[in-house]
Amino acid sequence: MNEYVIGVDLGTSAVKVSAMDRSGRIAAQQSYDYPLSQPKPGYSEQNPQDWLYGTTIGIDRMILKDGIKKEEIKGISFSGQMHGLVLLDADNQVLRPAILWNDTRTTKQCQEIMDKLGDRFVDITGNKPLEGFTLPKLLWVKENEPEIWAKAKTFLLPKDYVRFCMTGNLGMDYSDATGTVLLDIKQGQWSQEICEAFDIPMSMCPPLMKSVDYAGNVSASYATFSGLSTATKIYGGGGDNACGAVGAGILHPNMVMSSIGTSGVVLKYEENADVNYHGQIQYECHAIPDTYYSMGVTLAAGHSLNWFKHKFDPDEDFTTMVEKASQRPLGANGLIFTPYVVGERTPYADADIRGSFIGVDSMQDRYDFCRAVMEGITFSFRDILNIYDQNGQEFDTVVAIGGGAKSDFWLQMQADIFNKKVVALTNEQGPGLGAAMIAAVGLGWFDSLQDCAKEFVHFGKEYLPKPANVAKYDELYAIYHQVYGQTKDLCHALLNFRRED
Repeated sequence: MNEYVIGVDLGTSAVKVSAMDRSGRIAAQQSYDYPLSQPKPGYSEQNPQDWLYGTTIGIDRMILKDGIKKEEIKGISFSGQMHGLVLLDADNQVLRPAILWNDTRTTKQCQEIMDKLGDRFVDITGNKPLEGFTLPKLLWVKENEPEIWAKAKTFLLPKDYVRFCMTGNLGMDYSDATGTVLLDIKQGQWSQEICEAFDIPMSMCPPLMKSVDYAGNVSASYATFSGLSTATKIYGGGGDNACGAVGAGILHPNMVMSSIGTSGVVLKYEENADVNYHGQIQYECHAIPDTYYSMGVTLAAGHSLNWFKHKFDPDEDFTTMVEKASQRPLGANGLIFTPYVVGERTPYADADIRGSFIGVDSMQDRYDFCRAVMEGITFSFRDILNIYDQNGQEFDTVVAIGGGAKSDFWLQMQADIFNKKVVALTNEQGPGLGAAMIAAVGLGWFDSLQDCAKEFVHFGKEYLPKPANVAKYDELYAIYHQVYGQTKDLCHALLNFRRED
């Protein structure tokens, strides 16, 4: 009989479920899209039931259409969009739509956190409070929806809600827990000091587990709902960035991940919690037990390119558009784009900054604009890499995943802008692969995620920086890096004008 693990990749716009055998071969894949609600500027919400239905439909299709027998599914684990707040009442029923990672309504609450705890907060959590994190969302509900807050008994993150529905057991893994900024990262437990400072009952914080920990078997009720067997074991899983790092083989300190999805992530493996970036970038527990990772985020990476295409070039094939952009000169004929179209997180932590094109000229065409968008996204990643340089952190390899790894042109651009070797994967599956690997280790198929990676993760072509391009991009980046400081006041004023209007 065949044996499979399923990795559930619970994203912002869709869920993808992948069944993999013991060699890491994909036996079946299904995906399901769900809607995003943006009822006001800066708001971003979803119905948690959509995640459950989408995941269940994907698994059901595997069983009914792809020929995966329920008895062959030995384990399931998860990669989840991080930070999203799911509030449950005393009966574990959802109280309101989930507030997502890219929701920026909580600037006031972030300031309240710093006003009350300041640097002590960074010492405890390894992070500054940002709008995307979960604690500010809890405080927003407490301040703005007191009738909801009065009923709230537990909070979960997105993948934890789906896992709860599958098993009936509440819990949260450490990689997602650090992203709530309620975890004492060095003690490995919920921070009583922070909870008391903001009058959050410790009982609201779910039990903690490691990513590879057993979380329960499929419950009888969910087996009936999904077609799964109650013999299938469920494992903790991790935040999407931790799982993406596992699936990309970021398991050693000399490696950095460059992930261009809806958002963009630069992530570095860290061996311990002693590195102090002073809150400039996020510091999180890894899905690999007892290790960590640091991470900077560009809020609108792939989203910027998707926005540009759908607004200004909707009829052209995406691949063709990028190919024609690659034929435009380096620097897009003097055009620079800043990808702050929904605000920014790293290094500026500014929810009110907005994007810009600088150097618009009547001789430029839409492919110059497309190239400028791609270069601007990549420059925003270099902003993050600069923080590592400033803190003496060395690495020699960038592993590219996501949309930025699907184009030879963009991979070479990353090598030239970063001035580092860039490598892609031959079997890139992103966070879903990491989730499947977690299940495989949880089942005992491998002793560690590092051992699993030798079987599941395969590196492909290397892209080396071209000195002439590096020199030109250094010059262009020096201009790009000035744009935020020169335009932030104007962007803030325009956003306030829009809100007043």
